[in-house]
Amino acid sequence: MSLLENISKNIYSLDDTFIRQAKQRLDRLIKPTGSLGKIEDICMQLAGIYQSKEFDTSKKVIIAFAGDHGVYEEGVAPDPQNITQLQFPNFSKGLCGVGVLSKFVGADIVAVDVGINCDHKLDGVLDYKIRKGTSNMAKGPAMNRQEAIRCLEIGIEIAEECIEKGYKVIGIGEMGICNTTPSSAIISVICDCDPLDVTGIGAGLKKEKIQHKANTIRNAIELNKPNPEDAIDILSKVGGFEIGAMAGVILGCSANKIPVVLDGFISYAAALLAYKVNPKSREYMIASHSSAEPGTEKALEVIKLSPVLNMDMRLGEGSGAALAFNIIEAANYTYKNMATFDEVEWVDNSLR
Repeated sequence: MSLLENISKNIYSLDDTFIRQAKQRLDRLIKPTGSLGKIEDICMQLAGIYQSKEFDTSKKVIIAFAGDHGVYEEGVAPDPQNITQLQFPNFSKGLCGVGVLSKFVGADIVAVDVGINCDHKLDGVLDYKIRKGTSNMAKGPAMNRQEAIRCLEIGIEIAEECIEKGYKVIGIGEMGICNTTPSSAIISVICDCDPLDVTGIGAGLKKEKIQHKANTIRNAIELNKPNPEDAIDILSKVGGFEIGAMAGVILGCSANKIPVVLDGFISYAAALLAYKVNPKSREYMIASHSSAEPGTEKALEVIKLSPVLNMDMRLGEGSGAALAFNIIEAANYTYKNMATFDEVEWVDNSLR
């Protein structure tokens, strides 16, 4: 049995016993029932994931993957492709958006090259390169099926290594010039919608070029005919190495009962792939924020997730996941430290 098959078969639904126990405590806290909204939802979800009445969420990491894309040839991005290799070392150096936010919230970053278009090893970056970028999906499949499985399994491997090191909350991030294009393609296929409905400006594409970007995606889907029920086929036909690796992290975390914090638009595409591999994986996902990219609502509607934050962000990298870490910590701290009605004396018992 392959690593992917083994992991997929070992993803189970959350434990209702601990979810109920968490709800019972939340309902006894000195507040109106349900008044902390998503804070309470997060606590119950964590209890079900960890299968424990109490849990430690202090050791956090963002696993970020980078890869380049052959479809860049089609003029779907405004920036030079070599920005991927120039920017990605800044993840581990703490100099980019996700780098500084991770420092602020006390999270570590693991940066992994799964397909950057360069020959040299990047400083502070793990080298798991499958090859130097995907093929142009506008001319044929982005990768073969074996490569698709490999990037999923890389994500699983890195996730399990982090879990063995004691990380209790894992976020996902990415870097790859023009990777909103394969992400929109994945979402279009799985959500069965026209590419134009889920295609945006990405890192700054001029609005008048969005139609061309959407047409490129539409043509790639028509050419490659990905099976909407087969995540590996979708990934191989119109995906990206870093997107597949993020989906692998989601599956690896789910099988090991660790919450995985999604970032933004690219990660939603990865989440859809993981969901297609095993729908129960959604129970381990926490959506950090509502990305400003079109297609966000459609993707999250399929996975049935509600984002914690709405910040009009579209940076990616894992920046939204880093911000959500503090919300998760706040939820856990409140759950542990807020008094219950049983623990305090009330002058007016009618307040109970």
